[in-house]
Amino acid sequence: MADTVAGMADVDLDRALEVATGLAAWASEAIRRPRDPGAEVREKDGPADIVTATDEAVETRVREVLGRAFPDHGIVGEEYGPKEGSAGAPHWVVDPVDGTTNYAHGLGWCSFSLGLAAADGSPLLGVVADPWRGETFTAVRGRGAYLNGTRTYAAAHTTLTGHVFLTEWAAHAHWPGLDTLLTRLAERHCTARVMGSTALSLAQVAAGRATAAAIGAFHAIDGLPALLVAREAGAVAVPELPSHNQPLLLVVPGAAEETTELWHATGAADG
Repeated sequence: MADTVAGMADVDLDRALEVATGLAAWASEAIRRPRDPGAEVREKDGPADIVTATDEAVETRVREVLGRAFPDHGIVGEEYGPKEGSAGAPHWVVDPVDGTTNYAHGLGWCSFSLGLAAADGSPLLGVVADPWRGETFTAVRGRGAYLNGTRTYAAAHTTLTGHVFLTEWAAHAHWPGLDTLLTRLAERHCTARVMGSTALSLAQVAAGRATAAAIGAFHAIDGLPALLVAREAGAVAVPELPSHNQPLLLVVPGAAEETTELWHATGAADG
């Protein structure tokens, strides 16, 4: 029997996952195609915030497919903003190329991020696809997290020492508390990495590769799907569901106490 969400026009999450994973496969193929060096790259809010023709083409396709499959649902996208759905209906969040700067410069670390959220913003479904490694993370609330169809879990690490912490700049700039946090991580011999895709960095906690990951400003379009995937893989989220622009920490359970204490002590939690 299809899993549905009561009170939301009986949203069929099995059908939603089928459509979302199909879009992820299509988007991954589109992102992997050789990019025309002469294709347009435009600034949005500044030199560190750019958009490519691929971003726009992928989001356009996603909106078309979701509009046909779920006409009552809302859609919020990185490139084209919000489309209102019916009252009380869930809404989709999409970042067609999360890590556009990497993509535009030929660096193979970006992702496709797509999620479904309830009317109150809580995540119902999340998909994060890595086109370059052929990996797709999926999660439906209450069903666990999967990587290419196989159940995935957060690592059993009990300390930050000797492990990996992933984070991201706020565009091109540090966010408040980050410098202190990085210093304290170095003192613990914890390796920090800034890779360039929020969704993909957060998802590495779900894959058991990173002990923790953090961002200084949560945005649902690139953070909500990965947040659900990580939580369903057993990671601890601080807070469990951030508000817009609030910092987010994801950490494996065994290192949660140490990392959360550091998170607050350095001021990183304050954003």
